[in-house]
Order: sequence, then C-alpha cells, then structure tokens
Amino acid sequence: MFAKPSKPPYPPNSKKTMFFEKISELEHIAHQVPCSVFVVPPSTKLKLKNPLCLYPDKSKTTAVITVEQMRDFLSLTNNCETTERFFVITPADVMNEPAQNAFLKTFEEPKPHCHFVLLTEQPSALLPTILSRAQVFYLKQADQLDQPPAAKDKIMLAAKKLISATSRDLPALALELTKSKTQPRQQALDIIATAIELLYKSYFKTGNEKFLTKLPNFINLYENINKNGHIKLHLVADLC
Repeated sequence: MFAKPSKPPYPPNSKKTMFFEKISELEHIAHQVPCSVFVVPPSTKLKLKNPLCLYPDKSKTTAVITVEQMRDFLSLTNNCETTERFFVITPADVMNEPAQNAFLKTFEEPKPHCHFVLLTEQPSALLPTILSRAQVFYLKQADQLDQPPAAKDKIMLAAKKLISATSRDLPALALELTKSKTQPRQQALDIIATAIELLYKSYFKTGNEKFLTKLPNFINLYENINKNGHIKLHLVADLC
C-alpha cells in the first residue's frame, strides 16, 4: 500500500518516498519537513509565502547552479527567524557536485523555521546522500512513473543487472562494470544512481516493499564509491 501525503502529518524521520496527488498540496507538504524533493514538471508554479529561490547561473552557456551561488544562497539561512522560511532550488538537478555537497553540509544541521524545497524532473541527478536524507515526493501521474531515468542505454542495462544480481553474480558483475578505462568511478556512480531511481519508481508502480529494502544498500554503495572507496570491493561487499 502506498503512503499518501494527502493525509497529514508527514513524519520528518520517515525516509519512504511518497506520492502527492495535486500541485496544490506542495505548500502543505513543504511545511512538514526540513527538506523535500518534489519530482514535478518544470512548469510547476509554487504558491509558497515569500519563497527565496535559487536558479541556474544565467551567465553560463549551460544551465548550472554553482557552488558560489549555493554558498551565497545558504548564507541567507543565518538570519534569525521566528516564522517559516522556504528556500527553493529549481531545477535542483542542475546543481553541480560541489554545490550539492555544500547544500548537504547545511542541510545536515537544519536551522529552526528553515525548509528546503528542491524541484526536479531528474532525481537521479541528485546525490543519493541528498535523496536519503530528504523526503522525496512524486506527483502521482502515470507519465512520471513510466518515464525512464535520463541515462544512456548502456548505463540503464548495467543498472538493471545490478538490481537483479544475486550474491553469486556480484563478483563477475563487478569485474564487468569496472572494465571502462576512462572514468570508471564516474561510470559506476552513474550506474548506481540510475539503479536507485529505478528502485524508487518500481516501488511507486507496484507498492512492493522489496524494492525499498534494497535502497539502503545501494545508497551506502554510492556514498562509499563517491568517497574514493575501492569500486570492485564495494560493489560486492555493500550489495551482498
């Protein structure tokens, strides 16, 4: 059975991903948790009271939110407030990795009355450490659930293999996934991030808890490899 955000309260310590039925629910949900990730269309309009918004750097040729922008944005949380404040990052998937890491440092020590709202169409572009610490909400509509992760066919196939692999399969699969001579670590991270999104969406579509039970291991795997851990070793040890 799916958890339904339309019925408050939304427990701040619950890490299960949830659905919401209507865009109009977004404001109420955002009040309940310190950091929410909403998987929504890019045209989504917010109705939050006086939100502070962070957008991509317009001076860049490609859409990106830089670490410099993020630091300036996060400095706004230092003000002493007695009313709820909303810090909106959109689209959150264009934060570069330094910006995401800077965001994590602030989010891990939340301040009173501060709520972070991340809007994205591509949750797999966010660090799994963000997804594991935030509350993730998907707009409940078929096309969102059926839309595959934004990954190349090679990455998608490898992610599916990793999800279905048994303990006996993992050593050979780890060897296969690390054959790349160019950026093997980044390729491994892309595969794991895609697997994480597939697991989320498989749970959304089926309600089968077995997909959620796999998530902690995959998130832990991503964190270990992202910290320069031994790729083959962790692919086997963390998923067994």
